[in-house]
Amino acid sequence: MNNRNIYIAGFAIIAILCLATLAYGASQGFEFGGADDGAEGVVEEVDPGYEPWWNGIFGDYELPGETESLLFALQAAIGAIIIGFFIGRVTKKS
Repeated sequence: MNNRNIYIAGFAIIAILCLATLAYGASQGFEFGGADDGAEGVVEEVDPGYEPWWNGIFGDYELPGETESLLFALQAAIGAIIIGFFIGRVTKKS
């Protein structure tokens, strides 16, 4: 078995595990929320009178969903570029 087949089998196993987890969660009625939502609930439990000391760059202004998606995708792309750069530097043939 060559390396290509091993990689394909590994990716297939990972994809099956991810899809099975999502399908199981959806069938049980789980809600997949972000860490920010969960943290807000915990902070309110611990200190009901908590006031944030900073409201972020945009303040109380709600960004449209498209802008939030754009910023998230931009953040992911920058992270992927940085990780790819360092992987390329480490694995570069001399």
